[in-house]
Amino acid sequence: MSVYVYQTFIIKQDKFQEGIENLREIKKFRNENYDQKVEILTPISGEDHTFALLSIYEGLAEMELQNKKMFDDEEYIELIGPFFLENIEQGSMYTQIYRTLSDRKMDKKKDKEKEK
Repeated sequence: MSVYVYQTFIIKQDKFQEGIENLREIKKFRNENYDQKVEILTPISGEDHTFALLSIYEGLAEMELQNKKMFDDEEYIELIGPFFLENIEQGSMYTQIYRTLSDRKMDKKKDKEKEK
């Protein structure tokens, strides 16, 4: 069952360019060095400076393992430190965690019957 971590935050207007560059570096680093998929979501509507990171993991245990590895990695800490301290409005980060809903057993039985 996949786990989706959806984090929204507001990038400071006077740090917009630096914030976007730093976000791209974080995305690239996480996708290349850890077993997860990270996307940067930009607003189409709503508040212009509210962005999001969407991280996809294979499950809760994998999310925990990857987070431990990331926060033990000095290079990663050097990337996120300036991002959170200098580029993000204080108190604006909001994190939600979702998991996929598994198929119902009844649906699986019906699909098998159709195959016959």
